[in-house]
Amino acid sequence: MTIRNFHSSSDLELPLHINISFKKVYDLFKKYTDNQYKGHPYHVSAIQMVEEIDKIPELIEGFSDFSLLEKHEEIIDLVLDPLFPEILTQNEIKAATVPFSFTCFKFTERFENILDNAGKDYLFEVRNFEPDAMYIYACTLILGTIYGRNVDLKRPFYFDIPDVNTGFTRHYRVAFNGDFMDITPTENAPKITEDDIKLLLDNFDNIDIWREKFPPNSYIFKGFGIMNLFDVTTDETINSIQNNLIGREDESMTEKIRNNLRDFFGIGDLKVGYSVYDIAHLDEGHVKVKRSESILLTDERQITCDKYFCNHIINKIFVENESIVISDADHYKKLSGGNNFSLNLEEKGIKSIILIPIKTATNQDLLLLEMASPRAYELNSVNKQKLKDIIPMFKAAAERNSEEYLNILEATIQEFYTSIHPSVKWRFYEAAENYQNALLDKDEDAKIEKIAFHDVYPLFGQSDIKGSSIARNTAIKQDLTKQLNSAIHVLREACKKEKLPIYDELMYRVEDYLIEVNKGMKAGDEVAILDFLKRDIYPVFNHVKEINDELTQVVNEYLDQLDDNLQVVYEKRKDYENSVTKLNDKLAKFIDKKQEEAQKIFPHYFERYKTDGVEYNMYIGQSITKQHKYDSLYLYNLRLWQLQTTYEMENVAYKLRDKLDHDLRVASLILVHSNPLSIEFRMDEKQFDVDGAYNIRYEIIKKRIDKAHIKGTTERLTVPGKIAIVYSQDKDADEYLKYIKFLQSKNQLGKVELLELEDLQGVSGLKAIRVEVIYETKKDEKSSMSIDELIKDMK
Repeated sequence: MTIRNFHSSSDLELPLHINISFKKVYDLFKKYTDNQYKGHPYHVSAIQMVEEIDKIPELIEGFSDFSLLEKHEEIIDLVLDPLFPEILTQNEIKAATVPFSFTCFKFTERFENILDNAGKDYLFEVRNFEPDAMYIYACTLILGTIYGRNVDLKRPFYFDIPDVNTGFTRHYRVAFNGDFMDITPTENAPKITEDDIKLLLDNFDNIDIWREKFPPNSYIFKGFGIMNLFDVTTDETINSIQNNLIGREDESMTEKIRNNLRDFFGIGDLKVGYSVYDIAHLDEGHVKVKRSESILLTDERQITCDKYFCNHIINKIFVENESIVISDADHYKKLSGGNNFSLNLEEKGIKSIILIPIKTATNQDLLLLEMASPRAYELNSVNKQKLKDIIPMFKAAAERNSEEYLNILEATIQEFYTSIHPSVKWRFYEAAENYQNALLDKDEDAKIEKIAFHDVYPLFGQSDIKGSSIARNTAIKQDLTKQLNSAIHVLREACKKEKLPIYDELMYRVEDYLIEVNKGMKAGDEVAILDFLKRDIYPVFNHVKEINDELTQVVNEYLDQLDDNLQVVYEKRKDYENSVTKLNDKLAKFIDKKQEEAQKIFPHYFERYKTDGVEYNMYIGQSITKQHKYDSLYLYNLRLWQLQTTYEMENVAYKLRDKLDHDLRVASLILVHSNPLSIEFRMDEKQFDVDGAYNIRYEIIKKRIDKAHIKGTTERLTVPGKIAIVYSQDKDADEYLKYIKFLQSKNQLGKVELLELEDLQGVSGLKAIRVEVIYETKKDEKSSMSIDELIKDMK
């Protein structure tokens, strides 16, 4: 008799003392020995079996020494033969077993063959075996048998058994028959009360309580079990595919599904791929490949359909959304006359293939699932039917991924185009939820509510590129000068080859424009010059190119200097704009990163803009957040953070100077406003703005303050190398002078100026502190201080 043990069973502790006994089978034999069954076919054999079993009393009384299974192998086989009919031995996967230990001692031939094909190293083990759970399961069996309290803890057990001949692992679910066992308590078994049962039901995870109420070996198990295995490989594969499709899409997901489908079809080298096509332009003969791990395509992002598919397949897949099966690629090649698709299959070594299109409802996307084999007829119209239970899962996954992709696009748009800052997003969700609830309540007057935050304190700052207008005009002047000189050169060379008065006249006009440019650019000069060149000069250049090859080369050299899109010399302007872009990007990324740190001080609204430099608005107050209690201390912390960050941005811009084509400097400004105000989200502009007539004054100051002059002078307030802090109340100056003194102690800020500003239109009485920036050098360069360090040092 073959005996196979579950590999951990020797260590398994149970509330049951296991005794193997065949008493219930013996009792059945004993029944048929009665004279009332004298004419029954079982009568004679039952008498013989009872006589044989009586010779070995332990088979009835029970034994815990498993070695006796081998000692009494012959009689045990005879005892169990009625439960293992020979006619079913090639069909059923069944074994006699000792419950909870998974020790098996009689098998059907099919079960024996499965285990033999598993290989010598295979351990006959349960997939989801948990010793503590098995102990509790035994306890619930006792509750049901002894105390009549049925507790459902039935969980399916599985064996994963490989087949070395095929290379695949098959999965089997276990079903137990417990008709041949009895459980009785020992003298030491504690009595279980109703309160005990309630305690146990509330403490599944506390194994100590279960052990206390059901001590190890406190009950006697007598008998054996019958274990039936059912092949659930297909179900397991389908479930695995579903789980993998539900999971997050990554590189491993495709490989997992590929392995699932190989198991599903029993084809170890099955090729599996997919592509997601945007078929919006199918009528134009091409589709866009959005994502691909295809076995048919290479790395194209857009394909012409007839390059990869024949007309029949294009119509079936992309138009009618019907699957295609080619069971013999060689035969298909002959029938198609060697079209592109058949050649593609041949090149990829594909002999049979299934193509399944899955159309999404959310957009114009189509998922094409590809399965291919290197052998003809291995994939065919018959085994394609197996996919009927799987395709809905792929469709659901395609729909979900399509929706997730649209959400990603939506999030990208939100982030870069219509961003709502995280600090206030809760209020938008609240308003949207209120609106949706009103619609559900069929409120005919339902409308989206206004989003406003009251009693918030504003902070405004900017790092403006100084002299940007002058630098831009200089760059335009340099580019135009080069273009006009180049045009004169072409006309001069043309005069040498062809004496025409028109060349001299045109040169005169070009030189006249050149003089005007050198005097100084005026509004409209650039447009007028370019219009003149296109209208009067370029037609002549087209003629000059026809004179000879030498002049053709001269004209081409002129044209090579022009930007392809703008058709002007765009060198100096491009250098300038690249410099501005680099500086803006650097400053913007820096403050965005620092702003994450500032949110930790207290949640507040933040918006940032790129102009010729960077400017930003911040609003802080109780109405911004629901989860934190506001205190004026947080405003002071944020003001100190702003000054520190402004200093750091000055250093970022200063260090970048050597890496720019244009030497750009920034001038920094902070506007202090001590009175709280209200901001409201403007639906038309899709942005926040101050609310109320009084608060408009703050907006006027923001727009005009960087152009302000120091009172009684022509000197501008904002200059490179200094930070300007504009205020209107003396208490604000006292506060910022403390912050400045602290940063002076860190050798970050230097000399301080207290200034009065000229009156702006509609605004008077403004004052400013202007403080020198001490730039970091390579010798004293240090990492930025955190706000916590700043506050700690000020205490």
